[in-house]
Amino acid sequence: MTSTTASPTAPGRTPTRRRPGDLLVLGVEAALLAAAVVVGAVLNARGAGLHADAAPLYGTWRPHVGWGSSVALLIAVGVVGWGAQWARTARWGLLLVVAWLTAVAWTLSLALVDGWSAGLAQRLTPQAEYLHEVPRVTDVPAMLAGFTNRIVDFQPDSWSTHTAGHPPGALLIFVGLDRVGLGGGTAAALACVLLGATVAVSVPVTLRALGAADAARAVVPFLVLLPGAVWVGASADGIFAAVVAAGLALVAVRGRVTAAAGGVALGFALHLSYGFLLVGVLALTVLALRRTHRWGALLAAGAGVAAVTAVFVAAGFQWWVGYQLVVERYYQGWAADRPYAYWVWANLAALLLSAGPVLGPALRRVTLAARAGWTGAVGRLPARVVATARAAGPTVLLPLAAVVAVLGADLSGLSKAEVERIWLPFVVWLLVATAHLPAGSRRWWLAAQAVTALAVNHLIWTVS
Repeated sequence: MTSTTASPTAPGRTPTRRRPGDLLVLGVEAALLAAAVVVGAVLNARGAGLHADAAPLYGTWRPHVGWGSSVALLIAVGVVGWGAQWARTARWGLLLVVAWLTAVAWTLSLALVDGWSAGLAQRLTPQAEYLHEVPRVTDVPAMLAGFTNRIVDFQPDSWSTHTAGHPPGALLIFVGLDRVGLGGGTAAALACVLLGATVAVSVPVTLRALGAADAARAVVPFLVLLPGAVWVGASADGIFAAVVAAGLALVAVRGRVTAAAGGVALGFALHLSYGFLLVGVLALTVLALRRTHRWGALLAAGAGVAAVTAVFVAAGFQWWVGYQLVVERYYQGWAADRPYAYWVWANLAALLLSAGPVLGPALRRVTLAARAGWTGAVGRLPARVVATARAAGPTVLLPLAAVVAVLGADLSGLSKAEVERIWLPFVVWLLVATAHLPAGSRRWWLAAQAVTALAVNHLIWTVS
């Protein structure tokens, strides 16, 4: 299966003279990160209320090693050494299975750098987490009907921080695990890891369904060695990323039934995080890139989203009411102290550590491809402009859509800090841009990705 979007993956397609541009962008990334760390340290010393000792990351500086360290290093060496080459030639089904298994192993090994207890078993058990509320949910319909009444803080029955800050779908996941006998911190953490690792399957499946088969193979190693795996293992945001990616993959593949199933997944995602309204940008991009039955898929997916929303409304939870109350709750906590003037740009430094240093150079190549494709399109008939945009393909449009979503979240002021995990559902689509990297350079970029994850995990104690 080939496509017009496969060309970015071909070796030798990008001239050597362009590589200094990548190095320049890498220098900008380093400067941004250094500024965020230095300014963050100064603001923390002055008591500015960042509430992030290792700003721009949420964590504390604490160099450490664990028994996951050597395993993580071995996995990194294996993927860097052979991952990109094997991904180009492996059977598709086998590639997806191995990608998921390797992503699981990578995420688990990073979590175990902090130890079994702190890295996994007790990671989701603090008072602020969802598991704190699970024993208190004895009646699910009653919980849904009264959910919004408990969002605002400083009342006897207020939800804990994470539960209050999200729609009830997030809590329902962990209540559901508990009801089927998978309660407790260990099962919850493993669910985050096992489901979170499926992004290494869903994103390539989406690309392949949209006609970018070669690109789908090219991005697999970058999704496997995702630096953001530091936070996938273990946080609920790993599950959130998986649900969003699965929904978009179902919308992308052929058939209205699968599009409707994708809409159901995306509708549920909307009830996992209020910020996932921005996923609509990605969903519309996927629908526009479908080669057949776009309008039928749009209607089917829309019906799926509407059906899930209707179920929640019938149960007593109205998303728009919850959103208004969660903004009030947001500013009852640390957000009232955290300075927007710092986080509006330091968030982007945290994003770099979650997506990895490859992000800037890869996006630079996407913008070059987009500019080349749009040359001459401006000023022509709207139909020609739409056709030109569609011809750019998923390796251009999906990363750009993710950029729009991230910028929207950043500028809103409702994402001040902790975006290294909160933005994971967008990070995996930003990394689609790696399909534009020259084949000969991918091994070096993969090494840089692995070093970033290992450095963050070993230098910073990210356990809340």
